[in-house]
Amino acid sequence: MKKTVLVVALAIGVTGAFAQDLTSKKGEKFLPEANDWSIGFDATPALNAVGRVMGGSQGTSMSNPFGSTQYIVGKMFKDEKTAYRAALGINFGSTTTKNNVYDDQVGVATPDPTKTVEDSWKSSTNSITIGAGIEKRRGTTRLQGYYGGMLMINFGNSGSNTYTYGNAMSTTNAAPTSTTNWSSKTAAASASRTTESKGGSTFGLGLNGFIGAEYFVAPKIAVGAEYWWGIGFSSTGEGSMTSETISAGAVKSTSTKMAGGSSFNIGNSVSAVMVNFYF
Repeated sequence: MKKTVLVVALAIGVTGAFAQDLTSKKGEKFLPEANDWSIGFDATPALNAVGRVMGGSQGTSMSNPFGSTQYIVGKMFKDEKTAYRAALGINFGSTTTKNNVYDDQVGVATPDPTKTVEDSWKSSTNSITIGAGIEKRRGTTRLQGYYGGMLMINFGNSGSNTYTYGNAMSTTNAAPTSTTNWSSKTAAASASRTTESKGGSTFGLGLNGFIGAEYFVAPKIAVGAEYWWGIGFSSTGEGSMTSETISAGAVKSTSTKMAGGSSFNIGNSVSAVMVNFYF
């Protein structure tokens, strides 16, 4: 966090060495005006990379108003001191992990101890956040302060997982060699193994106030930071888990429910470093 703040302060400090003229040498205005539009994005990933360069292997970390989702913010200026804001964050992710395990070689008289088969685990998540609000601005120089509020809505799921195994479960192989710990990629004979899990659907609602400042490093291009505070509610529905075993001489799949939950918080402060383009 300290390294990220240092990068932002350095950028503002360097640009602050220039005169506070509100028009460029070409006559271009630095500050937004009535009917201007803006597109902004969270610059945290880029600053994290700079932080790693400045601090060796250590990176920096900052949270943003929409969790781990990267987002864009759009603005439409009613006048030079008032803007309507809209936000959109989309996160779709999928990860596949593979692991080679011993091939059980069922029915083979002389098994080859070096022969392996492949297990795989596919994990996926999705989340969409939308928001709308209003922004008020203060300041008459290239350094502008602003504040306002936004209503945020989030929906998606808490994650789904699919597991496939190289050694099939059967009456002749009721406890096939399977990956039992994916973090360490260890395997063992398993008479019951998970084939699928589905997280419940998620819904979140938040009302946030924000305050921030930005410096116009060039005509209609600004770098700044925001601080958020507000109230939030989130709910997760029931999920399910499916496993397979041998029962009554056949492979049987069993599905069980996983409980959902909800949370409510007040004062969940977050911060984000923003780069905004005005046109």
